[in-house]
Amino acid sequence: MFKKLAPLFLLITLSSSVFAQKADDILGKWLNSSGEGQIEIYKKGDKYFGKLVWIKEPNENGKPKLDIKNPDAKLKSNPLLGLNIVKDFAYDGVKWTEGKVYDPKTGKTYSGNMSMTGLNQLNMRGYIGISLIGRTENWKRVK
Repeated sequence: MFKKLAPLFLLITLSSSVFAQKADDILGKWLNSSGEGQIEIYKKGDKYFGKLVWIKEPNENGKPKLDIKNPDAKLKSNPLLGLNIVKDFAYDGVKWTEGKVYDPKTGKTYSGNMSMTGLNQLNMRGYIGISLIGRTENWKRVK
């Protein structure tokens, strides 16, 4: 019986490992759900970060848009373009967890988790306290 099932088991094991997600699959540029910004996810050490590398309307009154909603007065003069908005995510073998997500539209920072659906959709979950109280955005990979 085992001899008959062994090839099937081997096939299932090999096929699942081919489709298994890898930690660095998240690297690259992603278009946020509103289509107003692109975030480049990069790795530093064993953590994952993301910075705003493109925004639909980068200027206001002929000058670069600034991080005016930031609660830290010293940071309000920083340009939005190049701003790190995804910080300190760690890959746990299934998803990226225990990071922070900054929303420059509100100036608020949220705890976050990220997961992928295939190679071209990133599910960014921002929350306060527990993951049940939050919101998920679907980002699309920029090719």
